[in-house]
Amino acid sequence: MMAKKKRSAVTCLRVKQIRSGIGFDRTQKGTLAALGLGKLGRTRVLPDNPQVRGMIAKIPHLVLVDEAGE
Repeated sequence: MMAKKKRSAVTCLRVKQIRSGIGFDRTQKGTLAALGLGKLGRTRVLPDNPQVRGMIAKIPHLVLVDEAGE
C-alpha cells in the first residue's frame, strides 16, 4: 500500500502590470505576455512556483507583486 501524500496549501501571487513594455527588450515584452499581462493595470493571480518567480525577477520594474493566499 502506498501512503497518501498530504496536500499543502497552494500559495498564489497577485501580479499587476504597473509600467508599459514599450522601450524595453523584446524578451521582457515576451515575459509580460507569458505572464498574461500586456496592458497597464491588468492583474493576474499565478501559482507561486520557481518558474513564475523567475519570470517576475526578469521584469521587476514593470510589475507589482503581492501574495494572494489561495
